[in-house]
Amino acid sequence: MHADEPRTDASLVHRLIAAQFPQWSGLPVERVGAAGTANAMYRLGDDLVVRLPRTAGSADDIAGEHHWLPRLAPSLPVAIPVPLGAGVPGEGYPHPWSVYGWLDGSCPVVGDTAEAAPLARDLARFVTALHRIDPTDAPPSYRSETLAARNSAVRGALADLRTEIDTAAAAEIWETALRAPAPTGPPVWIHADLQPGNMLTADGRLTAVIDFGCLGLGDPAVDLIVAWYVLPAAARDTFRAAVEADDAAWTRGVGWALSIALMELQYYRETNAFMADTARHVIAEILAGHRPPA
Repeated sequence: MHADEPRTDASLVHRLIAAQFPQWSGLPVERVGAAGTANAMYRLGDDLVVRLPRTAGSADDIAGEHHWLPRLAPSLPVAIPVPLGAGVPGEGYPHPWSVYGWLDGSCPVVGDTAEAAPLARDLARFVTALHRIDPTDAPPSYRSETLAARNSAVRGALADLRTEIDTAAAAEIWETALRAPAPTGPPVWIHADLQPGNMLTADGRLTAVIDFGCLGLGDPAVDLIVAWYVLPAAARDTFRAAVEADDAAWTRGVGWALSIALMELQYYRETNAFMADTARHVIAEILAGHRPPA
């Protein structure tokens, strides 16, 4: 998926564990999926998971996650990853890496039209709780910039995708988002990447939020992207009401979701079918939501 991405496999994980965490060296190793863009994941026994960053940028997130996740966890209504071990480069693998506790659940199906109001309320509780945590000494999020700062990249993606989507309609929605009033309060803690692959559910309810690589301070509207990335149209009003998003925040949320999806489609369309299909779904949902009735 990425230039210079190191190859990983179960044998590498066995060697890393044996060398650095011998207490777990007898546990079986099994690869977990293949769609993750930031980390290659390997289940270690029944209760652990090894995360090997795919890029140097993802590896840079490890220290922050180990520092902040244990501090945030008590204030959140669902489980988040618990770091149990910090690995260092070795066995031919070039990056620091981590061992976390395993979290049960499955990723939600994108746009599932089943009864989603309970999930919408669960997501709203998580977002609201995260935004209320004391931001003292917190770092900026990976997505801490303004929408205007993303304009050049968005225009480039629109030009590149002109044969795949209705770029004229997308550009109009983007311009509306750029005109939305800026947030009136200080930056808050945001997850900044609330996508289907970054959360776990069971029986239609949110059980965990994972992959906090974009964690930090930013515009609370960034976390509204989950309304288009995960929830069906019928549940968006429930989510919006529960997070008490005003018109300005909701319009910025549309802009964030659209800009992220455009750039993901541009980047992953040849390398990651899941990410590309998710991005296409998000773009289609946003366009449908802003299309004048016939």
